[in-house]
Amino acid sequence: MPQKFSDDTLVNLQEEYDKTQIQEVLDELEKELVGLVPVKTRIKEIAALLLIDRLRKSLDLVSGSPGLHMSFTGSPGTGKTTVAMKMADILNRLGYIRKGHLMTVTRDDLVGQYIGHTAPKTKEVLKQAMGGVLFIDEAYYLYKADNERDYGAESIEILLQVMENQRDDLVVIFAGYKDRMDKFYESNPGLSSRVTNHVDFPDYTSEELLQIAKLMLQDQQYCFAPDADQVLLEYTNRRMKQPHFANARSIRNAIDRARMRQANRIFAGGDKMLTKSDLVTIQSEDIMKSRLFLKD
Repeated sequence: MPQKFSDDTLVNLQEEYDKTQIQEVLDELEKELVGLVPVKTRIKEIAALLLIDRLRKSLDLVSGSPGLHMSFTGSPGTGKTTVAMKMADILNRLGYIRKGHLMTVTRDDLVGQYIGHTAPKTKEVLKQAMGGVLFIDEAYYLYKADNERDYGAESIEILLQVMENQRDDLVVIFAGYKDRMDKFYESNPGLSSRVTNHVDFPDYTSEELLQIAKLMLQDQQYCFAPDADQVLLEYTNRRMKQPHFANARSIRNAIDRARMRQANRIFAGGDKMLTKSDLVTIQSEDIMKSRLFLKD
């Protein structure tokens, strides 16, 4: 006979939480990503809901399974892919997906260019993603309302079927700019109804991007000269006003270019003995030679 639980049956929340080891993932999220407080809060809320759902199941309490498909909206370089990787790990540790791997794709991976090409492409991606999380970047490109001969709609239909029928073995995260994603969901009500968790990623402030830059340099065993902080802050404020700004991604590119200028500056200095400090320090001039400053 199935075991019956009384209303005063005890479950140890802390013990169950410790068993999952999701605190380890949440700590990594806090350590690896600067800022993003609303995002981190939302991820913790989702993790809490899933943990409570797990405890309810352990007591044979029946409820509708929490929707796991998600929408991550925000500008490029705001940490969406990184958070998706952590989310996959959390879902795996809580027992909601078997493998915990993240597969990142775009329209080109799912949609074919001729009749009969889309279905096998989409199904192959889904096969590889099964047991984990499928992260579809710039998902709105799947649907082209102005092109009747576009095959994106076929891919969406296959995705919808799998999201519904195999939701216990695959979680799909749709990602992209918020305004475009809103229109994407408006044009696909079936899709919208299956995506229950919406997480919006704010742009970083210039101060947060400076902090990110320092962490990037630290990881590569570089550092800024004392006066370089303010120069990078000024660079960031200018770059944020330029087209195609991609938050942390743009800052990474700026750091890479500063390292190149540093190397050229040292090399051009001629034959001399170098200190460790020479090799690890990014000077303000290595940033000032950016085209953003040369326009002054």
